[in-house]
Amino acid sequence: MDQPSARHERGEAMFQQVFGREPRPGSYPEFLQITVDHLFGEIWTRPHLSVEERELVALTAVALARTDWELRGHIGASLHLGMSREKIIEVIIQLAYYGGWPVANNGLRVAQEVFAELDGANGKDADDDR
Repeated sequence: MDQPSARHERGEAMFQQVFGREPRPGSYPEFLQITVDHLFGEIWTRPHLSVEERELVALTAVALARTDWELRGHIGASLHLGMSREKIIEVIIQLAYYGGWPVANNGLRVAQEVFAELDGANGKDADDDR
């Protein structure tokens, strides 16, 4: 097993790659350390799936769980990793058949909110071409 510091450094680097920012401690710094060390330092760095494929799995999981906060973060991560808005929407639409219409409806609402916020931050009108 890796030394905790090596695992943590690997986890911070992976988190930065996925989300495009440093991890933020928030209210529970111990939980963030566990997340960075284990989830990003061990799971996300395993072989056989690319970072983009892992993000697609994470996006799907949080959409199915209807965890809006995490879904917002993973929509942002998906965009950061180069996934198009259309692809994100298509993933969420397909989830209607596997997770139910309320899951897809919620996911589409959250995606629309994230896209609108990004467009506002970029000075882009929501009706502009993408």
